[in-house]
Amino acid sequence: MHYFVGDIQGCCSAFDKLLDTLDFSPSRDHVHVLGDLVNRGPASLQVLQKLQSFGASATWLLGNHDLSLLAVAQGVRKPGRKDTLDAILTHPQRGAWLEWLVQRGRLADHTQGWLTVHAGVHPAWTTEQTLALAAEVEAVLRGPAQADFLAQMFGNEPPLWSPNLSGVTRWRFIVNTLTRMRFCDAQGRMDFDTKEGADHAPEGFKPWFEHAQRAAAGQPIAFGHWSTLGLVNRADLLALDTGCVWGGQLTAVRVDGGRREVTQVQCAQEQAPG
Repeated sequence: MHYFVGDIQGCCSAFDKLLDTLDFSPSRDHVHVLGDLVNRGPASLQVLQKLQSFGASATWLLGNHDLSLLAVAQGVRKPGRKDTLDAILTHPQRGAWLEWLVQRGRLADHTQGWLTVHAGVHPAWTTEQTLALAAEVEAVLRGPAQADFLAQMFGNEPPLWSPNLSGVTRWRFIVNTLTRMRFCDAQGRMDFDTKEGADHAPEGFKPWFEHAQRAAAGQPIAFGHWSTLGLVNRADLLALDTGCVWGGQLTAVRVDGGRREVTQVQCAQEQAPG
């Protein structure tokens, strides 16, 4: 059985509870985490240890918090005051943990008929383009240019996609789309300030999945990242960040064999809002 799981963010006790509820077995099942494995919750290292114990039966995407962990570890970004990454950063084998995280982590995947991303798919991108562009950045993150790119990764520019973008500006746009996107306008310009739900779209903007001319329309897409959106369970769309770290739920959806089963566990509030 194949399960998609929303943002865990270091809430390993909730993850354990969810796996127990599913009667998950790595000898039989596969878990696909949709990014943000770590940060804000109290047990980020334990989440990594749990996933590693599953071997090939666990797959994950790299979310914005996972990329931030890599940047902090490289010394190119200061930890945020609400970060809870010290157990990883001070671990004697931290280099091995980070190498394992990034070598196995993806920015986009296609499995069980679903395109999976952490945050969104740009309206101009087909499924094939999304996977290819994600692979470009994955190669950078896994190579010798990782630190140089992470030092330049953060920022909101360029505002618009062009296939002629190159180098860091191209990779930054790809990362922003796949790990930070919520709203975009008719031209595909993204808004990064608004974090509320879909009914709080800035003027001229819509949730990315409501864009009228999405090139990937018809492709089922599953994503996390947007906790204020809540659970969305449509035939062509799954939104699975249900705010575990804020005291919401941790959500899994079974997606194999044409089946759709939603399982949720209640989470303790691990991080104060704000």
